[in-house]
Amino acid sequence: MKLAYIAWLPALLASAICRADEPASPNAGALGLQHAGHSQVVIRSGSQPSIQGNTDTFTGTVRVDPLFPAGAPASFSGGAVHFTEGARSAWHTHPAGQYLIVTNGVGWTQQWGGPVVEIRSGDVVWCPPGVKHWHGATPTTAMSHIALTGTLNGKNVDWMEKVSEEQYRK
Repeated sequence: MKLAYIAWLPALLASAICRADEPASPNAGALGLQHAGHSQVVIRSGSQPSIQGNTDTFTGTVRVDPLFPAGAPASFSGGAVHFTEGARSAWHTHPAGQYLIVTNGVGWTQQWGGPVVEIRSGDVVWCPPGVKHWHGATPTTAMSHIALTGTLNGKNVDWMEKVSEEQYRK
């Protein structure tokens, strides 16, 4: 798996909050995204409630802080995901791909059939569309990342089986 710095990432993030005339999502009004003309929009931290990771799709304690919803003109959403020690996602794919920007700690990620790869604060991971993978914290260190997840036909993830202890400890 390639880990790389993406030079154009700041422009991508800026496009998520600089919206045109139409709302970004059905709940755009609640997020302050309805406005006239081309103007910058600030989505306040904490304006959307945190979500505990579902036990069907995560092992351990995981908190997701939604940052912004998918919608016109950007077909991707953003979320800050926090994994406690030993916590991880289940195996999954993304129909339109996903960027992970590690913001704190040390974690692991693995593509199906590949080795477990260590990821650290400042690393950027690209998960291509349809590639089966998982990501999470190491057994001894928590990890947080920002996920920029593409949406295709209203869907951004296909969840699969949980990562076994044997797979996790490889």
